[in-house]
Amino acid sequence: MVLEVAVLNVKSGKSEEFELDFEKAVAYISAIDGYLNHSLKKCLEIENQYILLVEWVSIEAHEIGFRRSPQYQAWKSLLHHYYDPFPQVLHYESV
Repeated sequence: MVLEVAVLNVKSGKSEEFELDFEKAVAYISAIDGYLNHSLKKCLEIENQYILLVEWVSIEAHEIGFRRSPQYQAWKSLLHHYYDPFPQVLHYESV
């Protein structure tokens, strides 16, 4: 299992819209082979900051299976305009 971690900084005043669109976007990511589950958390200390945690069966499931899919294009269209700056996405494994 691989854990994708992304810190999402949402543009000021856009958090409510982002959360609504994220709920729609879940259908796209969860439809991908190799997706296991996800969690979106809102930061208590930093306004408009979230952390997205997605569990994948492998890094390829995310980097190839999702990012090269039509579902990713729909995800991107719904969500990417909310971020400033664009998030760094990293992958982690258990030790």
